[in-house]
Amino acid sequence: MTEDDLRKAVTAERGEQAELLAALSPEQWDAPTLCEGWRVREVVAHTTMPFRASLGRTLLELVRARGDFNRMADRCARRDAAELPPERLLASLRDNVAHPWTPPGGGVGGALSHDVIHGLDITVGLGLDRRVPPERVAMVLAGMRPKNIAFFGTDLTGVRLQATDIDWSHGAGTPLRGLAQDLLLVVCGRRLPPGRLTGEPAARFSR
Repeated sequence: MTEDDLRKAVTAERGEQAELLAALSPEQWDAPTLCEGWRVREVVAHTTMPFRASLGRTLLELVRARGDFNRMADRCARRDAAELPPERLLASLRDNVAHPWTPPGGGVGGALSHDVIHGLDITVGLGLDRRVPPERVAMVLAGMRPKNIAFFGTDLTGVRLQATDIDWSHGAGTPLRGLAQDLLLVVCGRRLPPGRLTGEPAARFSR
């Protein structure tokens, strides 16, 4: 997997998300997602913020949040979602499908992970049957290191994650099976709608 492969995947993911978002109703833009406390509009405001904010402005926002990145992200997402209508947020995504932004220390793989995970926050939250190409999810999972998994703070003790659509597993213990994209959400600490996971631990990671 080369950096060029990752960049192509980022561009494709953003383009597909833009098409999906363009078809949403006003009610869906205000519907909740898997991101606690965020509607669709806050999630899109968050994923497109790097395209609108300069490095200097981002650092200023981080200072205002007393160095707490999550606090900064939440504050900026809520502000931009309140100020920008869906059409502007959608345009921000459409105009930047090939934008070179990468998260600090995350590289292009980090950008792909960011886009795929938040895209799933939207589609799974809305109950839409979007399947991210398995090979794209595999790229994200391949970039997951112990420190990345630890960042989300998800307790996976005694659980073996086992994908049903690609050759991927993680951990040791009682099997928890599902699509790779759903297991990715489990790793990220999201609680999924019932029926998406199978195995004895499924209830532990479902709503």
